[in-house]
Amino acid sequence: MRSTTPRAALRRAAGTLAAAGLLAAGSLALSAPARAAGPVMGFGGPAETALYPYPASGGPRQASVAITVDNPSRDEAHGRFEGAYTVTFDLGGIAGVADAAFDAEGGAECEITGTTGVCRGAGLAPGTNPLPELRVSAAAGSEEGNSGTIRITGTASGATFAPFTTRVGIGGPDLVMERAPLEQELRPGRTQPFPLAFANHGTRAADGVVLTLMYTRGIEFTERYENCVYSEDDAGQGVPVWTTALCSVEGSYEAGAVYELAEPLVLRATPRAYRDTLVYRINEAGPAPHGAEGAPGARSAPGARGNVLTLKEAPAVRSSDLDPRDNQQEIDFRTANTADFVAYGDTAAGRPGSTVGADIGFRNDGPAWIGDLRSGEPVATVDFTVPEGASVTAWPTGCRGVAADGEYREEQAGAPRYVCDTSMAVREDADLALHFDLKIVEAVTGASGVVEVRNTRSRDPLLPFDPDRSNNTASLVLNAPGTGDPDAASGSTSGSAGGSGDGGSGGGTADGGSASTGSTSAGSGSTGSSGPAPQESGTGGRLAATGTGAASAAGAAAALLLAGGLLYWATGRRATR
Repeated sequence: MRSTTPRAALRRAAGTLAAAGLLAAGSLALSAPARAAGPVMGFGGPAETALYPYPASGGPRQASVAITVDNPSRDEAHGRFEGAYTVTFDLGGIAGVADAAFDAEGGAECEITGTTGVCRGAGLAPGTNPLPELRVSAAAGSEEGNSGTIRITGTASGATFAPFTTRVGIGGPDLVMERAPLEQELRPGRTQPFPLAFANHGTRAADGVVLTLMYTRGIEFTERYENCVYSEDDAGQGVPVWTTALCSVEGSYEAGAVYELAEPLVLRATPRAYRDTLVYRINEAGPAPHGAEGAPGARSAPGARGNVLTLKEAPAVRSSDLDPRDNQQEIDFRTANTADFVAYGDTAAGRPGSTVGADIGFRNDGPAWIGDLRSGEPVATVDFTVPEGASVTAWPTGCRGVAADGEYREEQAGAPRYVCDTSMAVREDADLALHFDLKIVEAVTGASGVVEVRNTRSRDPLLPFDPDRSNNTASLVLNAPGTGDPDAASGSTSGSAGGSGDGGSGGGTADGGSASTGSTSAGSGSTGSSGPAPQESGTGGRLAATGTGAASAAGAAAALLLAGGLLYWATGRRATR
């Protein structure tokens, strides 16, 4: 078998990984809308679906052709299309190849008459709208290698639909990834062999394969290979969370055989490991798709010394599971490690009636990164009690005002207490800053508010990964003794570095520099910034971030990368042409 270049690996892998859902949360293929008056709706779905041949006895196996309607608007408040629409499936192209029937569940009513399927519905939300799944199976009398196409069109008053075509074929490879025997309870620095193997239970050989390895930032492989392309993904966190390796190996991988790595990979838990996940997947490479060479974020392995990842045939097939979802395996690791979340506060001074800015938050002094990627839940909460004599007028998006006892409060401005959830991942070197504007209602000398970084559950405030509770709290002090006559203050003054209490690092920056004041619009922090993270008054979102490697606002999980927690499964397999 010949090796191939990282450039070729990426070119071959692009279509395959779309099917696996690892490159994007969209469909395998999308129709290309043309210009038109009014919204132009596109269709999405698998480019190809392979079916098991019609059996000698028993009923044929079904596969799903999941078609979606894409409303191009991204305006959640005003982008919904309210009109009625009709989607037509021309099934004449698969007559004699496959039988089709609609699933009863979905956002439209569908029926098939002869070789035409029709779905009728009303209202399309911005983004992706699933139709009832079309269930297809090999038709009686069909043969290995038969194939056909389904053409999908749509109509609506006030909207245009771009047509879409998907292929259905009989037979193909069925690559099944086997579960590797890996230890899951680790210590930093621990290495172990990773003896990856897969089988082909399909009806024909696979034309080359693409091995995908996805792993979170606490684990790594000790070698990188010339025929792999490596990239990083922030999973909506603003900082690298996942590393993806796409390894392309040419050759013919025969039906009924099992293959394994010529030499096992070596997996290592890094000093920053805590809770980590590894995903490994196998797909047929097939003919190379066009236009993938410039995929963003892809790069050749730095420091590769001529190593090439290769495969060999194993003596026997060890797996009998024909479920195509078994192309992929996942494993979670727990590493005996800790992180140190250090809260910091600030100091400010002002006369009654003036507004001052303050920057509070926490940093992670490591050594571990902390991520809850499976659940998508926030890692921690910053709990801020407002100093006496002050009223909050602006607060970061993602923070919410609550009553003094932590209970719900309708009015957000002027709350006695604010709680701010982090994103679902905090890097080992993150500095997460929050900027508040406070109006001085009454000049109380030395008025002090508490800044605490804690568990998201207030009744169980301990952070399970942070054994040092001594630095989880800090203070925001207004008009501290010795700061001078507050009546002489010009209005807005924020504290300088070292001005926080209880081990705080004042100013809310990674390098300990002083923070500027003011409230700006929400967004992710800039690397190496010496000012506060961008924010705005209001609710929703996550902590703003500053400093090298800081985490920014988290998206609703995974959606990016995640479906049902983290990962997307392939909805179909390559057909024989």
